Amino acid sequence: MAVFAEEVNLAGFTTLRLGGPARRFVEATTEAELVAAVRDADEAGEPVLVLGGGSNLVVSDDGFPGTVVHVGTRGSERVAADGDRVLVRVQAGEDWDAFVARCVADGLAGVECLSGIPGRVGATPIQNVGAYGQDVSETIVEVRAYDRRTRAHVTLDRDACRFTYRHSAFKGDDRYVILDVTYALHEAEESQPVAYAELAKKLGVRPGDRVTLKEARDAVLELRRGKGMVLDAADPDTRSAGSFFTNPILDSDQVTDLERRVAERLGPDATFPRYPETGGRVKTSAAWLIDRAGFTKGHTLGRARISTKHTLALTNPGDASTADLLALARQVRGGVHDAFGVRLVNEPVLVGVTL
Repeated sequence: MAVFAEEVNLAGFTTLRLGGPARRFVEATTEAELVAAVRDADEAGEPVLVLGGGSNLVVSDDGFPGTVVHVGTRGSERVAADGDRVLVRVQAGEDWDAFVARCVADGLAGVECLSGIPGRVGATPIQNVGAYGQDVSETIVEVRAYDRRTRAHVTLDRDACRFTYRHSAFKGDDRYVILDVTYALHEAEESQPVAYAELAKKLGVRPGDRVTLKEARDAVLELRRGKGMVLDAADPDTRSAGSFFTNPILDSDQVTDLERRVAERLGPDATFPRYPETGGRVKTSAAWLIDRAGFTKGHTLGRARISTKHTLALTNPGDASTADLLALARQVRGGVHDAFGVRLVNEPVLVGVTL
């Protein structure tokens, strides 16, 4: 039976440790409980927030004036196999990194470079979680969900999910409540080809080479820990929502403008990171822009702080409020725009607040 409570402080359910009380809080440990909690709130005309691991969430200091449904469903199963290709269906409430660790231990390749990312499985399709050269869109076969509009269970294949860089059909739209996700993995002792230069360097291999699954996972975890991106109660830099801003993707006119601004600010020989994207566009580094705009690691505004390990993470090192964090985010976003003409976009979901 689902557990109900009132005035539950949401700070305890987010990795930022920020957020005020939920008027009503439901802990759903089965799919039936999850669907019923959302359906009942919808029928009552009550605002609904579906909450997983809280690792990509910034909640207002005032809390949430409705029902928060905490997804606590568990379980995974192999549902099909074709040669070395294995389909694994995973409940939305499963811890993501625990799932990745099991895949590595079981010799299933495809998500090893996504090690150490906090949160739950159900969140991974929403923002097309990715890191170190892998995105979940590469392995997701289908997402099963409850459609709040039609009040029916639906299955969306990969195309219907409309995956793009850190985005999907689920992001910014609360129509679907994700119930489970099916991933296509491969039985292998070695990783997928190492695609990310920083990871290849860490492993001492060339991009495109393969290493054992354990070697890939261990290297990713070490890199993430060095950036404060693996949850650790003893490390205040990990009290964050991960990367607060996405890497900007620029069209040709924006690239030309950025080239001009970089030369004016940093000198005629200065360059900026650039990675080719589809349609002739270019992706650049939000962290590079933030640092070159003058916001270095450890920069503080009020009680909020940029991580001392990575400029993309905005942290609550102690007793910050959501208002403190957003003030820092606005300062960084404004400073980057003033310096380079690029408008950074927040990656975490904002609840009851705007940036």
